[in-house]
Amino acid sequence: MFRGLSKAATLLVALAFLNACSPKLDWRTVQSPQERYTALFPGKPDKLDRRIPYLDQEFLQVLEAVKIDDDIYSVSTIQLPANQSASLSKLLYQLQANLIDRAKASGGDVTIEDTFYKTTDKQRLPTKDYFIDLKSNNKSQQLMRIRWINRVAPNGDHWIYQISVLHTNAAKENAKTFFSKEEYENFFSDFSPE
Repeated sequence: MFRGLSKAATLLVALAFLNACSPKLDWRTVQSPQERYTALFPGKPDKLDRRIPYLDQEFLQVLEAVKIDDDIYSVSTIQLPANQSASLSKLLYQLQANLIDRAKASGGDVTIEDTFYKTTDKQRLPTKDYFIDLKSNNKSQQLMRIRWINRVAPNGDHWIYQISVLHTNAAKENAKTFFSKEEYENFFSDFSPE
């Protein structure tokens, strides 16, 4: 009987050890040739698309996202045809302003930091990261890190990428400190558009 209990206890300890060693994040490279990028996701993302209205037209937005615990990692892509490139700056402004204005209206904070991204051919190009504290009743409710990248394809089409992580559980740190952790940095540093 003692031997049976000893085996059961050993098995439970081994299972607990294996469970503790199994990573919460299952990093995988996701290639999206239709949307012209490669990204490192912490799990298998779901993909969906929708039409978004803008002025008197609609654009296709493709979203790949995965939820891990309290975090949603996502890459959103909009293709702007070359003949509509005059709308680019207004569309980018609208995407950014909607989110930033919402954060500020809730009493939240927005910190903007210069950074770089790398393309699939290893070029390092400048961009900005936005660290957002979304608040409700003066308490931090959600934290977000977001980056917008615009790339021009050989045919003149513009590709707008929105790379973001949304943390949905109240955190004691500000967004910039919170998202400096390796699991978030990997997601941003390993996104590469063509």
